[in-house]
Amino acid sequence: MRFIAATALALACTVVAVWVVVTGPANDVDDVGGYHAAANPPGDPVTVTVDAGASTKEIADDLASKGAIASAAQFRVLVAFLGYDRLLQSGEYEFARETPELDAVYRIRNGVVSSKSVTIVEGSRLEEIADAVAAQGIDRTEFLAAARRSEYQFSFLEELRASQRLDGYLFPAKYPIRKRDTGRDVVQRMLQGFADNVPASVEEQASAEDLTLHEVLTLASIIEREAVVPEERPIMAQVFLKRLRLGIALEADPTVQYAVANSPENVSKYGYWKKELTQEDLDVDSPYNTRIESGLPPGPICSPGLDSIKAVVNPAPTNYQFFVAKPDGSHAFAETFQEHLENIQRYGGDPGTPP
Repeated sequence: MRFIAATALALACTVVAVWVVVTGPANDVDDVGGYHAAANPPGDPVTVTVDAGASTKEIADDLASKGAIASAAQFRVLVAFLGYDRLLQSGEYEFARETPELDAVYRIRNGVVSSKSVTIVEGSRLEEIADAVAAQGIDRTEFLAAARRSEYQFSFLEELRASQRLDGYLFPAKYPIRKRDTGRDVVQRMLQGFADNVPASVEEQASAEDLTLHEVLTLASIIEREAVVPEERPIMAQVFLKRLRLGIALEADPTVQYAVANSPENVSKYGYWKKELTQEDLDVDSPYNTRIESGLPPGPICSPGLDSIKAVVNPAPTNYQFFVAKPDGSHAFAETFQEHLENIQRYGGDPGTPP
């Protein structure tokens, strides 16, 4: 009887412990960002491949035999209690030695193949992405060298020159970083993210509008930096597309910010996106400066999100030609230059050049 009681007590404690860790207020099994793994013993990480259809026992035994976890039994118990038997995801996982069993269960359940990752935020320019990747142990110079057209085998890169930078093609998302990864591995993963997330219909819609995919991404990158209110993206797309058709300069400040930040000295002073632009900045000699150069800049100025990309091929049905920012980040749109001047008087801003 004492043995049965002790066993029942141990089982109850285990259930309570699992409940506290998994459903407690500070933790969420389905929230990758909210999980913090315990410290692991030093040593090189181990790689464990979880095959599709593998049983919980097979996975647990493989993890334990390679030193990824200490107890296969605890792993199986946790999987059973959480109801994850049929939810463990296949993939090649990298684990530190003696990873806590709950951490291992959590990661395989959510397909988190590495404990390290990098998140690419919409609107990040290539150098910002390089900084984020470098913070996870990838050599920054190596990554920037790898972020060029070179030999990557993706159809959406075919129109780029061999040495052209991949601004705009590194899709904003969260990517795992493994110990053995090179800069090229990470770039390949981000390009695959683009292939997986940007529908083929975007290129087809672009062609129907007499635009190349590169032009769509270039315009989408400007919208990504301009838009604060999501609903305004298609309206901005219409404005820019109309100005392009009429031969009016886009006069988009984010392109000036991009050009200004091509100087390391300016980056050290103002960051990658200088907020207060001077007249000297607006006159900077650069093919990216749409204040003085007509048409689109040579390429994207950042990595646009899918909403900005879709906005370009699905512009709003309006006749606006101008917009100016309001204090709350939204924009006032106008069809005529006179209306635009009135909006500037009301909200401030630069009138730019009349059509």
